[in-house]
Amino acid sequence: MSARDAHHIAIGPEAVEGNGGRGRVFLLPGSPGRAERIAGMLEGRVSRPNPRRHEVHTGRWTWQGQGVDIGVVATGMGCPSLGIIVSELIAVGARTLLRVGTAGTLDSEAVPVGSLILATGAVRDEGASDALCPREVPAVAHPDVLAALSQAALGMGLGERCFRGLVHCKDSFYGREVAVGPQARQSVDYMAMLKACGVLGTEMESSHLFLLAQVHGPDLRSLAAQALDPAVIRAGTVLAAIGDMQGWGTPELAARAEGEAIELALNAAVVLMERGRVEEGT
Repeated sequence: MSARDAHHIAIGPEAVEGNGGRGRVFLLPGSPGRAERIAGMLEGRVSRPNPRRHEVHTGRWTWQGQGVDIGVVATGMGCPSLGIIVSELIAVGARTLLRVGTAGTLDSEAVPVGSLILATGAVRDEGASDALCPREVPAVAHPDVLAALSQAALGMGLGERCFRGLVHCKDSFYGREVAVGPQARQSVDYMAMLKACGVLGTEMESSHLFLLAQVHGPDLRSLAAQALDPAVIRAGTVLAAIGDMQGWGTPELAARAEGEAIELALNAAVVLMERGRVEEGT
């Protein structure tokens, strides 16, 4: 796939440039409304119209005196839509991808509604990524992105309400999570099994994101040789837990968690780029 194939997002390589040649950090909310909310927080915002509502927004974010070039685009709901957007971003040169989404917590006593979840990996209960890899290949976040999210969360004082672990990624919200239809009993049992396995929350996009990063830009170097490299694609996820298996949380709680997830993602982007500068000695 080449840069000229970015048909659905209608941008070229210039839109992903930034951060001293390291490329923009792209935030990937599912919702166009959340993308607009993030874009409104950026300095020097530029928005590119898109008839499919996948507008690409660019700008700059500053935290603790350090700035980072950011890109934002809504991926839509579910892995098939995300697969199109992320594949085209990768084709034009995006290399750091951070999903900013929402989830339902599987255990509201351990991970209360209103918490933030940093995904270490995702259960592949979806079909889109089967076109990339067999089910035996795990979908995992890049350790650099996970470390940056963790560092930023602690720096923001969110450590007590931030949880790190596996999430569940599904194709059908109503069929699997809400358990509607002839297989409702099986879905209830399946979700209970995931909870017993220690899975923290359920959402709809992360597994495909992680595998797209892995197959298009794996890091095959030794630990000693690793540093920021434009050939390597790094992906991660932060989720606002806005409900549980019984239903939605309050709008106020959801709005707070979503706002914190956005700010955490932006601040983690700063951490990532600062680490890259240290690695390169610049």
